[in-house]
Amino acid sequence: MNFDRGRVRIDMHDEQAFSELVEPYHRELQLHCYRMLGSLQDAEDAVQETLVSAWRGIERFQEKSSLRAWLYRIATNRCLNMIRDHRRRPSGRLPFVPPPPSRTDEVTWLEPYPDDLLPDTEPEPESRYELKEAVGLAFITALQRLPVTQRTVLVLRDVLGFKSSEVANMLDTTEATVNSALQRARSALATRMPAARERAPVPDSPEERKLAEEFADAFELGDMDRVVSLLSEDAWVTMPPEPLEYQGHAAIAEFLAHGQAFRPPGARVRLVPTRANAAPAFGHYMEQEPGSGIALGLGVFALVLDGHRIARVTRFGSPELLPRFGLPLDLRLD
Repeated sequence: MNFDRGRVRIDMHDEQAFSELVEPYHRELQLHCYRMLGSLQDAEDAVQETLVSAWRGIERFQEKSSLRAWLYRIATNRCLNMIRDHRRRPSGRLPFVPPPPSRTDEVTWLEPYPDDLLPDTEPEPESRYELKEAVGLAFITALQRLPVTQRTVLVLRDVLGFKSSEVANMLDTTEATVNSALQRARSALATRMPAARERAPVPDSPEERKLAEEFADAFELGDMDRVVSLLSEDAWVTMPPEPLEYQGHAAIAEFLAHGQAFRPPGARVRLVPTRANAAPAFGHYMEQEPGSGIALGLGVFALVLDGHRIARVTRFGSPELLPRFGLPLDLRLD
């Protein structure tokens, strides 16, 4: 089969030609799978399966739809299969006994998404969200709590800007079903997303960097009172894969006090700046033997900012996430 791409005619039996054809869509497909699944590892697996399936099924591709829509159809159905298979990580275990949480959360599989992997694309005309909002942790978390059909339709329609007819074709259903699910998803998302009080600082702006640096400095020094002072009154601390969530200064202060008790006396802590989900993040390191000069990686902290305060601190306690952000598994402090 030969595939016309503008004036370039590509032999689709040529694997190299196929790779060059789909490469421009790789990052956006991976981000799509992340929105659907909430996990970077699962998203990477889903994209690889998508591209293998597309290569094997290229003979069945019909140019009645665009190549982009065809790839998204495959990727979406791969994600739906993974959700049905319940491929979810088990809950973690904190190294200390925590206080009673404000609530527990079922979304324990959530992982952060490195900014370095975000696609350099503009939102489609039909999209209702800018990239920064549609990749934010608050948005991704809210998506995971939607019923899977509602989540799928909302992502395809409101985030990616596909028409209802295209979404219906991808999901082998009717436009009426798509539109009904979309209305329910929009209503549910409006109740699950935190109310916006102020605009968050511009990404990587001096204001954003200052707030992130203050958080890192206070946390490294073990000054948890100062950490709490940087939080909004109704801030949340969450920690996937642990289901525990703490809200408000009093509950968060109690939780942080328990965590400090686990910290070996004199052990140094470092937070190495990075970015996740279009917001400040840090690789988290701590000396296991005080004075050794070697800090082991413990995971990733991700912040959600709201105006001049931090609205959410998420601790991802998985050291294996660090290399995804270009960070080492251990750090020499001297």
